[in-house]
Amino acid sequence: MLFSEVYGSYFNTVAAVLSLAVREELTEKKLTETVAQYAFGESLLTIPAALRDGSWPLLKKDLTTPLHNEPGMPLSLLQKQWMKALLQDPRIRLFNPSETGLEDVEPLYKPEVFVFFDQYTDGDPYENKEYIEHFRTILQALREKRKIRIRFVGGRGIKHKYTCIPQKLEYSAKDDKFRLITAYKGQLLTINLARVRGVTLLEAYKEEEYLPGDFRDRELVMELVDERNALERAMLQFSDLEKETVKLDDRHYQITLHYKQEDETEILIRILAFGPVLMVKSPKSIVRQIRQRLGRQEELDQEQQKL
Repeated sequence: MLFSEVYGSYFNTVAAVLSLAVREELTEKKLTETVAQYAFGESLLTIPAALRDGSWPLLKKDLTTPLHNEPGMPLSLLQKQWMKALLQDPRIRLFNPSETGLEDVEPLYKPEVFVFFDQYTDGDPYENKEYIEHFRTILQALREKRKIRIRFVGGRGIKHKYTCIPQKLEYSAKDDKFRLITAYKGQLLTINLARVRGVTLLEAYKEEEYLPGDFRDRELVMELVDERNALERAMLQFSDLEKETVKLDDRHYQITLHYKQEDETEILIRILAFGPVLMVKSPKSIVRQIRQRLGRQEELDQEQQKL
């Protein structure tokens, strides 16, 4: 494994405990609290006991340590190579991450080694100078809680100019595009970053001006037919959402997703990618949108055939 347990959660947890011990600040209470903060829930049963009984000879009975310096965790060459490889991704580079300490490191792999077979090919122009400038200006507004004046071209080619409060940036893996979710005139507005033509930072907004949108969880119920590893793919595709899965019979499963209203467009795109093996049962508003999208696609296919 690239990141072993020694260089993972357990190491960070024990290092935090030993740092307290070196400073002579460690108590039974702080030992438990530190393990709970840095490690997994079940680690409370193992790590404190191993440190107390000497299985891990790092602490004395009075909770001091024979160490004189606080422990550190230097990165291995393999880890540096992996990090350097991640920084080659143009989507990650949009966030302008620091490459300090990795200047002379060769990346573990090149981005071109990956071939995406389930992704649209008209993704955002991540290396375009104007696109990068717009992205980073929006990112700054989000971090500093500032309003923006944004110019963009809508889906029908109509130019718009809004003063709004940005809420978040979201990425669609299927479309390979970034979208901005923003509050405008009491509603949530979704803008494709590639359609943005200009962004200007404005003053910071007051909390009472902020419109977070509808943050109540919405529920979507689907029935899945487990063909061509559909269940495994669904668990991966919706891994970022809270969900319940119930087995109906040997081939059928009911999946209930909990999501936010502003994520609805992205959820629809993911569902449609499964084709006939995934059927939405409720709510009716989602069923209606899926039918509309499929109807428009059928019309486009018919027009294409006529040509």
